[in-house]
Amino acid sequence: MKLIKSIALVSLTASLLIAQGQGKKKDEALQSVVNTGKQSSKLLLKTLGSNMKKNMKAGGPMKALDFCSQEAYNLTEKVNKELPKGVTVKRISMKYRNPANKPEADEAAVLEALAKLKNANVILPKQVVQKVSADTYKYYKPLVINKKVCLKCHGDIQNVALKRAIEERYPMDKATHYKMGDLRGAVVVTIKK
Repeated sequence: MKLIKSIALVSLTASLLIAQGQGKKKDEALQSVVNTGKQSSKLLLKTLGSNMKKNMKAGGPMKALDFCSQEAYNLTEKVNKELPKGVTVKRISMKYRNPANKPEADEAAVLEALAKLKNANVILPKQVVQKVSADTYKYYKPLVINKKVCLKCHGDIQNVALKRAIEERYPMDKATHYKMGDLRGAVVVTIKK
């Protein structure tokens, strides 16, 4: 009987050690995904943000609109070329202005879940990681309207000329009527290992 208990104890201990080793590898892989996601989303947001700020300062919302409609997508592509192989970054929103920012089905599900949390007054996580397949992950950084300047183009637009210009460039625009603190969308980093 003691021999059976000893064998069972050794087997259980070995199983736990193997599981712990696999857990550690999974933790390291997940941390690598999070680090890549943070760096990539930060690079995109810094690139777009600094250019947006520069254009807003140079000519207000109309100049910022020119930047968004003419350069934001190209700058996103430029950032993608700077990222490691297998890593891409983009912005998504359920209320997108540019159809290029329309989320895929799995991305829409994540945005809807984040919106439910936000509507329930839950503090949003800094990031969400989705395992898409055995070797592909998506890192989401939620974007919240936290600067009043964002509302000049995404709130209840008062400037008639700006409103008209947005309607001309984006006839299917959904990205208006936001308020401070609203979930705007997310930056998504797709990481293929």
